[in-house]
Amino acid sequence: IKERGGSLTLTVFALKAAVAALKQHPRFNASLDADVEEIILKKYYNIGIAVDTDRGLVVPVIHDVDRKSISDLAVELMELAERTRSGEASLDDMQGGTFTITNPGPLGGTAFSPIINYPQVAILGMAQAGWRPVVQGEGPEGKIVPRFVLPLVIAFDHRVVDGADAARFMRSIIDILEDPDRLLVSV
Repeated sequence: IKERGGSLTLTVFALKAAVAALKQHPRFNASLDADVEEIILKKYYNIGIAVDTDRGLVVPVIHDVDRKSISDLAVELMELAERTRSGEASLDDMQGGTFTITNPGPLGGTAFSPIINYPQVAILGMAQAGWRPVVQGEGPEGKIVPRFVLPLVIAFDHRVVDGADAARFMRSIIDILEDPDRLLVSV
């Protein structure tokens, strides 16, 4: 992957996990046409990726994420971020997103509230990942063990989905990310 200019980052895996979760929970891969009060479910998976640039946060789109391999996504994500930062992203690069992922974790972001990229219905936020002490087991039988933790947050349009929907959606993403074999099989 490095030879092709890509890197296997947590965002790459989140792209694939998000698509798998969006297929299970299609109302998160939608938009709301408030004028006619209609929810439009998307049958394609174009994921916006928030990119930090000199001009502020910009959200280019990786099209057809469901049809691309992990290695292809790693390369495309790196190329798209570089084009966006240099101001060379095309109009096509910036349009057609159905869902967005933002990841300020590499910048040190530990907690935040992402804002939905309208007209999308939801955005997944990834905070800074790292090793944390975690209690495994219950009560006095529990033990503190080191575990790699990736804090995630979802912001969503309550006119389309509710908190229970969001909890199920996030559970899907977490289950997939916790089991890399499942990630590769499910998408």
